[in-house]
Amino acid sequence: MNYMSDRCFVDTNVLVYAHDRDSVGKCERARSLTQELWEGGNGALSTQVLQELYLSLRKKVIRPLSSLAAEQTLRDYFAWYLVINTPESILRAVELESRYQVSFWDALILQAAEVAQAEILYSEDLNHRQMYGSVRVVNPFLS
Repeated sequence: MNYMSDRCFVDTNVLVYAHDRDSVGKCERARSLTQELWEGGNGALSTQVLQELYLSLRKKVIRPLSSLAAEQTLRDYFAWYLVINTPESILRAVELESRYQVSFWDALILQAAEVAQAEILYSEDLNHRQMYGSVRVVNPFLS
């Protein structure tokens, strides 16, 4: 039986904004969204998202976090529903890349959202409101 949950998958960019105080407008919206997901217990992410988050917080933001602070951030997100990418994940991403003409990395995010049975994927990298199978993309930074 395949049913949808109220789980929401969050792409890396949203989480980076939630921790990057130099992205003023986006930081506030991303923090609000992640807080809602914490309180509702319905946030989901993948090992890929955590890896990208760590690198972004250490190397790509204006004021990088220390390795210890970035590690603690990752540990905090371990409380969310976590999709661990497998060889099958990679093969499914290859299918999705071809079907939807998206990058392989975006396809890997889409397959993780599928595995999490998320109805919504919060991302600014994919087309707002587009359905990718059973997953709808929502860009939380658009009004």
